[in-house]
Amino acid sequence: MSRKYIENPNACTLVHTMNIIGNKWKPILIYLLSNGKLRFGKLLLFTPGISKKVLTTQLRELEDDGLIIREKFNETPPRVEYSLSEKGLALLPILRELSRWAENMYPEIAFEECRIASGIDLKVGKFNKE
Repeated sequence: MSRKYIENPNACTLVHTMNIIGNKWKPILIYLLSNGKLRFGKLLLFTPGISKKVLTTQLRELEDDGLIIREKFNETPPRVEYSLSEKGLALLPILRELSRWAENMYPEIAFEECRIASGIDLKVGKFNKE
C-alpha cells in the first residue's frame, strides 16, 4: 500500500509536517515512545483499535522519516525495540503543547494526564520528567 501525501506544490512546511505525522496513529506512537523504548507487542497493547498491519506500516513510515529508531536484536525469538530519534524527540514539546491546548479549550472534558517527557538531553538521550 503506497503512502498518501497531501500535494505540496509550494513546499509549505506545515503541509510537509502533516504529511509526516498527520494521521491518527503517528502522534500517539510518538507519545508512547516519549518515555523510552518499547517493543512491538507493547505498542500494540497500548494502542487498542490498531491492527498489526497498520501498526507495522506506521512504524515503518516513522522510521523512514527518521522519527524513530528500530533496533533489531539477533536473538531467538526475534526481538525488536523502537525508540525516538533526535527528530522524534524534538516533536515532544509540540505534542505537549497540543495536549495543553485541548485541556485549556475543552475544560468540560475530564482528560487523563498525558505523561509526555518535558525535556530531553539530546546529547545523552535522557528524559527529564515534568
